[in-house]
Amino acid sequence: MSDSLFIGGGGVDYAEKQGLTLKYANRHGLVAGATGTGKTVTLQILAEGFSNAGVPVFLSDVKGDLSGLAKSGTADHKLHGPFTERVEKIGFTDYTYHACPVTFWDMFGQQGHPVRTTVSEMGPLLLAQLLELTEAQEGILNIAFRLADEEGMPLLDLKDLQALLVWVGENAKDLSLRYGNVSSQSIGAIQRRLLVLENQGASQLFGEPALELSDLMRTDASGKGMVNILAADQLMGAPKLYATFLLWLLSELFEELPEVGDPDKPKLVFFFDEAHLLFEDAPKALVDKVEQVARLIRSKGVGVYFITQNPADVPEDILGQLGNRFQHALRAFTAKDRKELRMAAETYRENPRFETEEAIREVGVGEAVTSMLQKKGVPGVVERTLIRPPSSQLGPITKAERAAHLAASDMAGKYDEPMDRKSAFEILKARADTAAKEAAEAEEKAEELEPVLREFNAGRRYSGARVTRSTSKSTRRGASFGEAMTKMVVKELTGTTGRRMVRGILGGLFKGR
Repeated sequence: MSDSLFIGGGGVDYAEKQGLTLKYANRHGLVAGATGTGKTVTLQILAEGFSNAGVPVFLSDVKGDLSGLAKSGTADHKLHGPFTERVEKIGFTDYTYHACPVTFWDMFGQQGHPVRTTVSEMGPLLLAQLLELTEAQEGILNIAFRLADEEGMPLLDLKDLQALLVWVGENAKDLSLRYGNVSSQSIGAIQRRLLVLENQGASQLFGEPALELSDLMRTDASGKGMVNILAADQLMGAPKLYATFLLWLLSELFEELPEVGDPDKPKLVFFFDEAHLLFEDAPKALVDKVEQVARLIRSKGVGVYFITQNPADVPEDILGQLGNRFQHALRAFTAKDRKELRMAAETYRENPRFETEEAIREVGVGEAVTSMLQKKGVPGVVERTLIRPPSSQLGPITKAERAAHLAASDMAGKYDEPMDRKSAFEILKARADTAAKEAAEAEEKAEELEPVLREFNAGRRYSGARVTRSTSKSTRRGASFGEAMTKMVVKELTGTTGRRMVRGILGGLFKGR
């Protein structure tokens, strides 16, 4: 089965080999089942198989168990006997213990190399989902991102975005004329959300050096694909942050990778554990984004596998894109459970040997109802499959072993120290400092002016020499009432009425003579 991954044994007595064809591995998949039914082990053996085939893997380690991929299994393990029996039962003749090449990542930088992105790369859509913003608040966030682009202010970390929002608030009146209403209440709400996000540890996610996708798509010297493990046990304390980060990473792969068509094997396989967190209370725009990525990213050579308890956790439009299925046991204790079990069974191609619904309910731990794509991408007949045992250690490694692995990693030192280059915060701070300096210099110059001129500039007191308007309708300050009356008489005498009076007086005088 050189062109496929050996999954386990199916058919009568589990003697028929079941494999996942590498050519169709980028058609995505689903690993589902109730707690304690073996989903983690299935995820582990899939990661091993892809790595052995030279395919890099990215997965999140929610419980810490998957760190065992970095260490070989041993014959003195308590499950060595049951593993040997299962290997013989399913005919896994090539089974050996071995470790996988592993790189540990951690958003908080404690259990792995720090993994960061910038606020600009996250984008307003995902950030609005992360902050749970209203439509109006999301609109203001979009305005902030547009202004950052227009003003040449990079948004790298949270303090950049916080500073830009302050600037938007200060210039809200002018911005409202161009972009629509910018209310201080909405800006305040976004700032409070950012504060909550910062308290959850997101300040360590945003910044530089940002993660390079090429570092996730490496192989070791022997040609095995790198297994990238994100420590998510602490990250799960902020489920929105966890889901948004993984969706961002998936979106970046979609945006950055070139088209490759249908390769012989994937360029990368991405496992999205606890997938229900992505879709809970998600707006339609976000679900549409996930559907678009799932539909198109396979042409970039990336396979996406969702891991969740129930297939109903995944929207139907996305579920229809998942061609390779690994369904562990589902429990049907309520009417809703029975309905979901029946719906899950109806998505498989029937096998005449058993009822799919009964099989999903009855399979034991380490067993799954599987259906993998076959020739021309046709779904295979559903089969009860006994999953093969892992070759790497079952269970987590110790803290000392993890520390030693981190020290010897190729990524050691590349992302450890954060960078803080000139960005929006520094640019706006420099502008504010310049404005404050100019105001201080103007105030100093004003203090140096002569008292009379300073009083004139401050009070705008004007002398008669400075007045350019006509003063014919008003009396000059300090003029006597007699002077004012004299001017009025002179004015009247020089006018039309005055001339008539003069002619009348003179005419009367001469007539008398």
